[in-house]
Amino acid sequence: MKLTTLICCGFLIVFGVLAAVYALSGFDLLLFLCAGNSVVYRSLLSLAGVGALWLLFWLIAFRPTKPLS
Repeated sequence: MKLTTLICCGFLIVFGVLAAVYALSGFDLLLFLCAGNSVVYRSLLSLAGVGALWLLFWLIAFRPTKPLS
């Protein structure tokens, strides 16, 4: 469970950096890394969505911030 959460966090950090590069420069680094293949591009974007949904589930189910209050 912890490993899955760390992997999903890693995915989202990488996709966040790639999105920042695109937003600041206009160069789509993810599309470049996918060699222009739209199927691979969309597959990687769907992995980011799955990672975000997993982290949302993890935050709701386990409430890691509850001990802070």
